[in-house]
Amino acid sequence: MDMAAMFPQFGNLPVTVLGFLLALTIIVGIHEYGHYIVGRWSGIHAEVFSIGFGPVLWSRVDKHGTRWQIAALPLGGYVRFLGDANAASVGGDGVSHPNPRRTMTWAPLWARIATVLAGPVFNFILSIVIYTAIFMYSGTMTTPPTIASLQPLPPAMGVTLQPGDAIISIAGQPVDEGVSVANLSVENPLPYVVERDGRQIDAMGPYPQLPIVGSLMPNLAAHQAGLQIGDVVMAVDGAPVAAIGDVISRVSASMGAPVTFTIWRAGQTFDRELLPRMIDLPLPEGGYARDWKVGFSSTLPYTFQTEPMGVLPAIARAGDTVWYLVTRTLEALGSMITGVISAEDNLQGMVGMAQSTGMVVEQGLLEYAAWIALLSASIGLLNLLPVPMLDGGHLVFYLWEAVTRRRVPDRVAWALMLIGLAMVITLMVFALSLDIRRLISW
Repeated sequence: MDMAAMFPQFGNLPVTVLGFLLALTIIVGIHEYGHYIVGRWSGIHAEVFSIGFGPVLWSRVDKHGTRWQIAALPLGGYVRFLGDANAASVGGDGVSHPNPRRTMTWAPLWARIATVLAGPVFNFILSIVIYTAIFMYSGTMTTPPTIASLQPLPPAMGVTLQPGDAIISIAGQPVDEGVSVANLSVENPLPYVVERDGRQIDAMGPYPQLPIVGSLMPNLAAHQAGLQIGDVVMAVDGAPVAAIGDVISRVSASMGAPVTFTIWRAGQTFDRELLPRMIDLPLPEGGYARDWKVGFSSTLPYTFQTEPMGVLPAIARAGDTVWYLVTRTLEALGSMITGVISAEDNLQGMVGMAQSTGMVVEQGLLEYAAWIALLSASIGLLNLLPVPMLDGGHLVFYLWEAVTRRRVPDRVAWALMLIGLAMVITLMVFALSLDIRRLISW
């Protein structure tokens, strides 16, 4: 039985499943390890550290008395501290223990706060570490920009650039002064001046913003029509296009009517009909705009040689990236709550995240690593929301205790925890229903 044929939305189904489970295991494992290690440093004993739920497949007890285990359902994990009635929670019956200081319930307030806060913090640290490694590996572009590789392009474009060419100017604009794409003629090819084998020569190269598929969004028209990374859009509804801006304009003008893309791929030209969908687009300056889209972004027609980036600049850039992700995620959550953007179009459940993971895995290791970093930052942020059952809800309880010098009464805490659990389950079911609806409409 061909599973990929049964579930074409997931592409290579085994790759999708394994890629998603690996990402989830890494992110949850780091999150729970943050709780565990800071709890241990704070004098709180962890009885169980589990990756997965359900029947235990493997376990061992370390010298600290913690049982490390792998369970059958790899959809999360938990740490159960001494005296906990529920794993990684605000506490349980720790008062009856002979050494209550080692329980989560009766440890000092600072220790409980640090232990709960550590999970999300470790998620942010993981994101920064991954982005730092990516930036150090990718490096910074050399000066002048030197071509490392060229995207396969239709021979009719007449491109004569070669890998190793150092670009001096494009259509008369020196690259060391900054090339304004807006001032370039939208045509192919364009005149380039490059340095090749130690001398400057004239060459013909592509318009820098060609409509080349660089990435795909799941469950939108380009993905559903079978477009692939590297495809070149030659025409929309029979009208030639030379720039990604032309494609965007024609799709926007369609008002949701089907559009026919003429695609060039590896020497073959063919047509695909795509049905645009109205989606919310984040704006660089903040906020959102709605427009008709088919769900792909473009990439440059060439890649550039790079030189190594130092550790400190890479860390700084990684920190900026994580901060940007956090602020945009908060903005998106606020916009969904207030109805500025549609939750139905922008919320993903486990199935949707798995599908997106599968698409990213097929793009390459760096893209997959960046996806894990993005998910880790998002999960760290979501866990800080002031919702009972989440780390943020526990921190609210502790804030109450710090201000009033009294604990939240057990009955109140449990009632709020049940409300929080209901909220989390409702959100998960709603997101899953959206995933299923998208799959049915495939």
